[in-house]
Amino acid sequence: MDTYTHGHAEPVLQSHRWRTAENSAAYLLPALHPGLDLLDVGCGPGTITVDLAARVAPGRVLGLDLSPDPLDEARETAARAGVPVTFAVGDVYALDLPDDSFDVVHAHQVLQHLTDPVAALREMARVCRPGGVIAVRDVDYAATTWFPLDRWLELYERVARRNDAEPDAGRRLLSWAHAAGLRDVTATASTYCYASAQERQWWGRSWAGRATSSAFAEQAVGHGLATPDDLAGIAAAWLRWADAADGWLGMLHGELLVRVC
Repeated sequence: MDTYTHGHAEPVLQSHRWRTAENSAAYLLPALHPGLDLLDVGCGPGTITVDLAARVAPGRVLGLDLSPDPLDEARETAARAGVPVTFAVGDVYALDLPDDSFDVVHAHQVLQHLTDPVAALREMARVCRPGGVIAVRDVDYAATTWFPLDRWLELYERVARRNDAEPDAGRRLLSWAHAAGLRDVTATASTYCYASAQERQWWGRSWAGRATSSAFAEQAVGHGLATPDDLAGIAAAWLRWADAADGWLGMLHGELLVRVC
């Protein structure tokens, strides 16, 4: 059973709500047009899903997440936007869907948390119609750079790998696609950058909360990789970064657009 390193505590959802099609799936947008059927795997609170749905309406849109926890919020987001989207619990390794069900299969920040991302890509390809596209985007944590901050990243990578996940997924997406038998692949990269006072406060406080009150914190202590005092120190470092006038953080993401034959 895969372990989601972040979980769905409020500090995590706080950052997920910021995600939009424009800031998190720009590489996919040129491939979209009205009438396409779209599956969003690992939809979380649904902000990207709803944005994508608006672009493919009146196409059918389904958002799936392994956990039911964020789905009520996702439904509320769709209702506020006036966009018809169905949200349900689903397993990327065993999608309860017929072959060739969707024109677009999208997954944002999902493969990095899986013990078998190649199997997940094969399953995503199964439900994608010939001529359709699979779109995946994942961070590469080792390529994250910041100033000033302390040992947060070292601990995060240790926790993720203890969960048999791959925190440096961005650089591996192309190899995973090839291993899944997918060859018509366009690989790109993009970044998140947090440097303004508002961005630092939002991102720094989100991670300060995650460091002490999230699945990541529970796993770090449970795996014997950190103590509560260690985590309190990391949270304090995030808050110092948030308040630093010269604080800066950049995160590299790998992206794939796969045309299904």
